[in-house]
Amino acid sequence: MNKTKYIILIAIFFISFVASAVLSFIPPEQACGGTQTTCYTVQTSQYEKTLGINNSYFGLLAFSVLLIFSLSHIKKPQKYKKNVIIGGILLCFTIAVYFLYLQFFVLNALCKYCLVVDIGSLLGLGIILGWKEK
Repeated sequence: MNKTKYIILIAIFFISFVASAVLSFIPPEQACGGTQTTCYTVQTSQYEKTLGINNSYFGLLAFSVLLIFSLSHIKKPQKYKKNVIIGGILLCFTIAVYFLYLQFFVLNALCKYCLVVDIGSLLGLGIILGWKEK
């Protein structure tokens, strides 16, 4: 197991967790810098929730799980932990592509925190697939 790869993933997951926390616990008008911003537009759109739950709460859950499994995998590597991490990254990547599509082509508005999470998910997939273990 290459610890460096998982340390980088942990950094990405932590940054994404913090961005999700900002969106979860700070009102959008404050987090986004006012009501006239594209960030606010995204955060108050019809796409802000899934199944009646704020998307940022799903981000908190997903990145918490990924952080826990990654930290645990560094301490005691196991195949099932690696598979959970890969599966979580694939799920986050898929959702990130959808949210990027919504921001760029449907809403024509960008949320800086959403972009941090989405780009982090894309980078996570690139790292997990592109970084070959010895």
